[in-house]
Amino acid sequence: MSVASEAATRQAPSGVMSRTDRAAVFLTLLGEEEAANLLARMGPSELQRLGRAMCALGEVGQDGIAEALADFVTEAEREVLPARDRSAEMRRLLERSLGPTKAESMMRRIEPEARPRTIEIARWLAPAVLVHLIEEEHPQVIAALLLMLEPEPAAEVLSGLPGAQQSLVVERIARIGPVSTRAIEMIDRLLTQRIGASFGADALALGGPREAANLINLAAGEVRNVVLPAIAQRDPPLAEAIEEELFTFEMLFTLDPQAMGRLLRDVDNEKLVDALKGLSKQEREPFFAAMSSRAADGIKDEIELRGRLARSEVEAAQRAIVEIARQLADEGEIVIGDDSGEFV
Repeated sequence: MSVASEAATRQAPSGVMSRTDRAAVFLTLLGEEEAANLLARMGPSELQRLGRAMCALGEVGQDGIAEALADFVTEAEREVLPARDRSAEMRRLLERSLGPTKAESMMRRIEPEARPRTIEIARWLAPAVLVHLIEEEHPQVIAALLLMLEPEPAAEVLSGLPGAQQSLVVERIARIGPVSTRAIEMIDRLLTQRIGASFGADALALGGPREAANLINLAAGEVRNVVLPAIAQRDPPLAEAIEEELFTFEMLFTLDPQAMGRLLRDVDNEKLVDALKGLSKQEREPFFAAMSSRAADGIKDEIELRGRLARSEVEAAQRAIVEIARQLADEGEIVIGDDSGEFV
């Protein structure tokens, strides 16, 4: 705003106060920060004249205030506000007043046509998917992202993280200060990369049988048995398309020893023990057949020594292994299913 500085230098019009006095009154009506921002734009001579006028002001009545404001309005009518990025300007103002996180939320309400950030897309992902995307990131990054989610899914994501990581994330949530715009942009880029790497380059277009199948594969409980029959009643071809994209843990039983060996190289022993704990001895054989006798005996011993596991723990380990198998299949390193190409 240059009106105040210009007002201090122009010849005074007819009236009770000089133009400099009117500028001085106008500045006193502003808050300290706003007045300081205006003063910072002036030169030394302007500051000297205006500062002298402000120090000399006595009590200013309603007429004086009205005269100063009227002069400001007159000057403003001569001004033209240049075209610029209003969204960016509004975002900066909101960040100063509300903080980056709340400012981002408010901008989504007042700027509905803006391109959604990947962070916004992340709000719609299942917590298990988010865990898969961020579990290897620094606890500070995870903490910042969780603060941008609704409390319930954020809590589910936290529960899905490894136990040792949970305390680090919670500690940073408790200590975290303002999240800068640069940090938000960094998290946005990170999620874009992670989603693209996990679900393909076109993942941000969203939708499709593959994405639906990925979510079902990662979901806990009887989601598959509930969701697919319901979809089949409304849209049988769509249900069939999703079914074709689904990988199940049982599909791994048909892997040949070479493919199974490739899969097991990427599977953590703890997850493997948990996953096999819920299988019968016969169902475990395809896994043991791909190992050396010594390695197979070691896994068998660990299974026997492992205490009772909740069904949810077994299923979580199996889902994690299925996800690894899916990635290897997408990369062409293994084939799941028959050789017809239905699952590649």
